[in-house]
Amino acid sequence: MIFDLDKIRNFYTNFSYKIGKIRNVINHPMTYSEKILYSHLVDKIKELEPSFDKNNNLRNKYYMDLLPDRIVMQDATAQMTLLQFMQTKKCKTCIPTSIHCDHLISAQSGSDLDLKNAIEKNEEIYNFLKSASHKYRIDFWKPGSGIIHQIILENYAFPGGLIIGTDSHTPNAGGLGMLAIGVGGADAAEVMSGSLLELKFPKILGVNLIGKINGWTSPKDVILKLSGMIGVSGAKNHIIEYFGEGIHSISCVGKATICNMGAEIGATSSLFPYDDRMKDFLNKNGRNQVSVMIEKIKNFLKADPEVYQKPYHYYDKVIKIDLNILEPHINGPFTPDKATPISKMKEEATKNNWKTKIEVGLVGSCTNSSYEDFSKAISIIQQAKKKKLKIHSEYMVSPGSNKIYSLMKKKGFLSLFEEIGAKIFSNACGPCIGQWVRKGNKKNVKNTIIHTFNRNFSSRNDGNPNTHAFIASPEIVTALAFSGNLTFDPRKDMLKNEMNEYVKFEEPKSMETPTMNFNLEELGYESFSKKENRKKLSVIIKKNSKRLQVLSPFFPWNGNDFINVRLLIKIKGKCTTDHISMAGPWLKYRGHLEMISKNLLMGAVNAFNQEKNKIKNIITGSYGTVYEISKFYHSKNILTLIVGEENYGEGSSREHAAMEPRFLGVCVVLVKSFSRIHENNLKKQGILALTFFNPDDYYKIQEEDIFHFYIKKICPNKNIKIELIHKNGYKETIIAHHSYNEKQIQWFKAGSSLNFIKNQKSK
Repeated sequence: MIFDLDKIRNFYTNFSYKIGKIRNVINHPMTYSEKILYSHLVDKIKELEPSFDKNNNLRNKYYMDLLPDRIVMQDATAQMTLLQFMQTKKCKTCIPTSIHCDHLISAQSGSDLDLKNAIEKNEEIYNFLKSASHKYRIDFWKPGSGIIHQIILENYAFPGGLIIGTDSHTPNAGGLGMLAIGVGGADAAEVMSGSLLELKFPKILGVNLIGKINGWTSPKDVILKLSGMIGVSGAKNHIIEYFGEGIHSISCVGKATICNMGAEIGATSSLFPYDDRMKDFLNKNGRNQVSVMIEKIKNFLKADPEVYQKPYHYYDKVIKIDLNILEPHINGPFTPDKATPISKMKEEATKNNWKTKIEVGLVGSCTNSSYEDFSKAISIIQQAKKKKLKIHSEYMVSPGSNKIYSLMKKKGFLSLFEEIGAKIFSNACGPCIGQWVRKGNKKNVKNTIIHTFNRNFSSRNDGNPNTHAFIASPEIVTALAFSGNLTFDPRKDMLKNEMNEYVKFEEPKSMETPTMNFNLEELGYESFSKKENRKKLSVIIKKNSKRLQVLSPFFPWNGNDFINVRLLIKIKGKCTTDHISMAGPWLKYRGHLEMISKNLLMGAVNAFNQEKNKIKNIITGSYGTVYEISKFYHSKNILTLIVGEENYGEGSSREHAAMEPRFLGVCVVLVKSFSRIHENNLKKQGILALTFFNPDDYYKIQEEDIFHFYIKKICPNKNIKIELIHKNGYKETIIAHHSYNEKQIQWFKAGSSLNFIKNQKSK
């Protein structure tokens, strides 16, 4: 079975016609991203003309109303998305949707036992997700079926399409030429209920790949290098579009790896044009009917020739990366943009006093869990076996999908992994998302791990703030696990084997993905009868559940200025969604707003005492956790705000990071800058998201300040005046900027975007 076959056929039949109509209005050659965006635009293309600037450009100014082809959700974010969707009273989703159970499986003992334990422990959640899928006609992929992004790549993604997902790494599908965008659960719930996706037209960053991937360098090194070049917010409000001769030396799954980690530099999405490597992937995954359709229109599934001839004219910025000279990189610790070429690692480790002994090497996650990725790791293991080398670090493997697991088993990969003592975890996110029960993990002990994941924030993988996590490709992680040392360079360094001989690794080889036929049930897909009367079906939520809680709407804004607002916390330094709403053991409460709100800002550093989760109650003078103090203020009807620094909310799409402060009475978040998804999530949930007009005003904020926000006449493009009253009575005024458009202001007034939609439908 090929999912959405009729929809895809209809899409390709009309695609060239749509592009022709667009050309009648847009008088310039188009990038590939523009073709996809315009072809999914609901407004009549003629109506865009008044919005064009003098350069015939809509980027970074025009809000588009888009109709995606599909919505995808993983089990952790699907809970809150469905709870919001249920408020719309719809009887089915208006857009094809799927749920993938990959986040709630802890990695501890090994694949079979971990999966069994997860099904028992999360039975209530799986029953809820399954019953909702059944009722609303959503595709349901069972626990153990695999990681959402790998399954999307294998089964759903198609070149030229538009997909949104409640996971920040949804852009993984860009490896198959699909524009894929990570969104919050409110966005998804709205589109599921029939609303359109609102997206500010992103700028487009062109990355010109010249040369050819070779030697020890892998696709992962392209994005590790780019991360180091532009930083964690360098691609904010941009789509990254790759082009150049170098793209043809990168496989479809390699392209997906690059697109996946675009989230780490703030990109709205990342995208490769269609080529033969994508065609090969479609065919090997039993989707040759799709590749046959594409043949007639494949020249439309890339930028126009003029764009490639003069990229600086048509992209907002162009970066060139020479694959011929690109060397393997190791990024980290604590941030994915600290990029170190492997030749410089010894120098950097000494300079930064990093512990160079590698305790654990981990291969897998949505970023690098394809058959090709594991084949490169196997290439190293086969060499090590031949050269009589022993592994010096723990080694752990997380396959990307049931299909990959089955292929690895058939080809003998699993037995080779087990021979070196590797632990094979479930086809799930596991350690990447903090679902790792790490034995002997002492939180006060500094240690080093290296993995193929996409994120390495403090405490993310094992809950230990002293774990220095580094990111690299599967072949580098595996080679370094045999050395046991972070400074080992397998291109030139030698290792002593069991015979006391010095031996050297050769360049790793990837193996061609074999073709095997699977039925959907084998892969973990659960089908439901289409004839059943779904109106009679119920969504299963236990009474007095500690895991699921039916949502109550947030209160609307009363139209007054926010007066006498108290500071909840002023955060120092990096504050990701992991800091705001931790994952790991807290994932079990993702469907219960009251319970998960207890983790609010546990990982954030208080700027006034340099401590985590310890803030001052200005009324009582005592100290407590962020949750305790915010609950106290809320019980006294005292409005609060959060103050932060750059790229606040970096990381995951988890909207819990916006819903928790809203639930606990936070009315404003004021920061130097936001990450894209988190800013939108705050807007969706009715919190006023503001940025300092002068970033240095951050330093004026004192612990016991009182704030007045003059917002009665809030409107687009108009700054907001804030009066600070310090403890000594001294007053000063600062200015804040906001990015709300007319519709988003209506969300704020209604109390949330869902409230606004319900109000509109009731009129």
